[in-house]
Amino acid sequence: MTETQARDEICRVGKSLFDRGYVHATAGNISVRLDDGGFLITPTDACLGFLEPTQLARLDADARQTSGPVASKTIALHAAIYRAATTFDAQTRCVIHTHSTHCVALTLQPAGAELLPPITPYFVMKVGHVPVIPYFRPGDPAAALAVAQAIQAWGEQGTPIRAVMLSRLGPTVWH
Repeated sequence: MTETQARDEICRVGKSLFDRGYVHATAGNISVRLDDGGFLITPTDACLGFLEPTQLARLDADARQTSGPVASKTIALHAAIYRAATTFDAQTRCVIHTHSTHCVALTLQPAGAELLPPITPYFVMKVGHVPVIPYFRPGDPAAALAVAQAIQAWGEQGTPIRAVMLSRLGPTVWH
């Protein structure tokens, strides 16, 4: 995928999430890891329903901004996910984080190790395990570390994960 295609795809997916009510206002962010190891990510305080391809932040492989508006404060989280997840799936290219109201509500109950038990075969095949990560303020580097540790721990058990639920903040998924 070219950088131009990645920019277009981020905007298409952002609009789809917004139109379906999975994100609202300026909540949520999307990133794509490019062939050169750099990233595109939605800017801070961007509404995913109204993104413009030319208005995405561009970062190098070390997550240092090289162009565009100020990158989402969650870039540390996205970069940590790419580093950890590519150990188990080298093709990991996209991270999406939303503040989905219904998913966040599930984290308000006493937390278990996972968001929901694997209740149906379809759930197991399509979603898999979704560990709940304790609350950290948005953008806190400790959240990135906690997610990376969860990816590592599950992967070492032979059960790679593609999602976590950030307690009181929402789901983060990658593939």
